[in-house]
Amino acid sequence: MIKSWMVIGGVAILVALSANLSPPSDRQWFRRLQRPRWLTFEAAIPIIWTLIFICGAWSAYIVWETNPGTKSTWLLMILYLILEIAIIAYTPVMCRLRSLQAGTIIGGTGFIIGLILTLAVLPVSGWAVLLLLPFLLWSPIGTYTTWQMSSLNPQDA
Repeated sequence: MIKSWMVIGGVAILVALSANLSPPSDRQWFRRLQRPRWLTFEAAIPIIWTLIFICGAWSAYIVWETNPGTKSTWLLMILYLILEIAIIAYTPVMCRLRSLQAGTIIGGTGFIIGLILTLAVLPVSGWAVLLLLPFLLWSPIGTYTTWQMSSLNPQDA
């Protein structure tokens, strides 16, 4: 029998891997952009996001196991999926459009979706909410960084 954590983890991995579908030329555009001087931890960003995705999937698992298969739980699972799609859309959409403004908007939208999800999960499980906090703390940093990059790269804003 397939366990719920396997399905949740599998969906999270498949959605995350879809970010790699953007062509290398799009990613090269982003790599050449100027960064704020204070961004000294850029090499750690993939690790940070990996931990955030693990926490998000674990949060979804807790919510599912609290009340499996109900309509309200399915709606929360859809909201988790929408949040992950918004997060993953950041890089390919921004790079395809070559627009830091698009990245800033996607980042801000993701934060709002994450906040809505967190508030919706609050009555279900405090642990699931705690596991969403890394995203809520990190998302504004990423969005602010993209916004700052707009002023450093006005031709790509």
